[in-house]
Amino acid sequence: MKMKTSLLSTALLLALATGASAQTVRVANQGDALSMDPHSLNESLQLSVTGNVYEPLVGRAKDLSLAPALATSWKQTSPTVWRFELRKGVQFHDGTPFTADDVIFSFQRVAGEGSDLKSNVNDIKEVRKVNDLTVDIETKAPFPILPNQLTTTYILSKKWCETNQATRPVDRRKGIENAASFRANGTGPFRLRERQPNVRTTFVRNGNYWGTIDGNAQEVIYTPIGNDATRVAALLSGEIDVMEPVPVQDIERINASPAAQVLQGPELRTIFLGMDQKRDELLYSSVKGKNPFKDKRVRQAFYQAIDVDGIQKTVMRGAAKPTALMVGPGVNGFVPELNKRLPFDADGAKKLLAEAGYPSGFEVTMNCPNDRYVNDARICQTVAANLARIGVKINLAAETKGTYFPKILRRDTSFYLLGWTPSTYDAHDALNALMACPDDKGAGQFNLGAYCNPKVDQLIRTIQSEVNQPKRSAMIKEAFELHTADIGHLPLHQQALAWGTSRKVTLTQRADNYMPFKWISIKK
Repeated sequence: MKMKTSLLSTALLLALATGASAQTVRVANQGDALSMDPHSLNESLQLSVTGNVYEPLVGRAKDLSLAPALATSWKQTSPTVWRFELRKGVQFHDGTPFTADDVIFSFQRVAGEGSDLKSNVNDIKEVRKVNDLTVDIETKAPFPILPNQLTTTYILSKKWCETNQATRPVDRRKGIENAASFRANGTGPFRLRERQPNVRTTFVRNGNYWGTIDGNAQEVIYTPIGNDATRVAALLSGEIDVMEPVPVQDIERINASPAAQVLQGPELRTIFLGMDQKRDELLYSSVKGKNPFKDKRVRQAFYQAIDVDGIQKTVMRGAAKPTALMVGPGVNGFVPELNKRLPFDADGAKKLLAEAGYPSGFEVTMNCPNDRYVNDARICQTVAANLARIGVKINLAAETKGTYFPKILRRDTSFYLLGWTPSTYDAHDALNALMACPDDKGAGQFNLGAYCNPKVDQLIRTIQSEVNQPKRSAMIKEAFELHTADIGHLPLHQQALAWGTSRKVTLTQRADNYMPFKWISIKK
């Protein structure tokens, strides 16, 4: 078995070296983008990779402030209408001019069947064309943070999608593919040259890009390397130039290397556990005829049985910050005084389970990715061991995100681990996507356990339209208080960023874990 692994690693490193040339940057990640369709999965790695090819109306600068992208300016013309002036002279990679028609088409596509980004646009009533380079976006109610909401809503070519039968997004839940899965035609600083899913994706610099490309990378070869040791070895040997994430146990070794280093910083992502709170009987449990997660005492027992400080120390080796909230510091609306966890108390958890009618515990399947978050599978293994102490047997189903995400997005789960970074850097994003009662318009789209509190829903609707900041902050606090009291989810921690880079490479590490290739330079 060791010999097979070694041979595989050698073959992989040889493949990485093939085609490397001047100003080629080789990037490795533990997982792959699951599709080139930017509307198919609302996941930061997916959006980071496709965001080099496609662009939104409003982007982000290196400091995460809003920056003009395909729109040069925006303003409110009424409480519910925003006018966006579009950039002149922009072309898609196939030479087709970018116009208002592409914006209208893309917003309809994001809101339509198969899209995984409906929560980005569920508060939009209509997108109207004023002229070829101006659009009005009308919201259902005043929405003062609309520009923040649009930074991951990428624009596609209407003509290209119609020609290639890709007018609907790739539906990851159903396994439906189309031309946008493997090909791409954006306006961004890089073009897609070659796509080999789970093997290699090659991007080349767009010579007709409308904007400035600060870096010198002419070609970026992106390769998924799931094995931590292989990924680290590739960096230390110089076979790759950038990798993420760096396993926490290898940070010191990489920093001690003369050829590589680790860039570390805080990340806005919160890692949490969710539970099916809707079905009358769980899909994957030994309990029949009822759903134990509908009982707050069971949810609290799970919460207090998990030793998050132990996870921080032994699994994350200090590269995590335990949390009691679904958003972390750096997100607008974070409430420090609410960030106090219930105590770790296995004995108290046992009593709660007994009071709920489960004195001997029960069995339940837990879904977990093993190649998406930092030490995700080890976190789930530790959670399972913690819960075993109170009589809960976890049947752990850890799998690659390529099968994990489609499964949980179908809500084919009883208990799951997920991570979330608010793309708006505002608490409303997490409230709307994770804590709102799910509907068919995009609210609660990632509330996969269907937690539901009508008072929280009312607050979310009011928060999105409130322009008075003190009032808005007070309502965000109230919504978090209600969700915390309900134990709607089980927040664990905010993980820290750790990217490994060659000492020849300079790049920008943002707290949202996006990696724009246009900011990467390499010395040869």
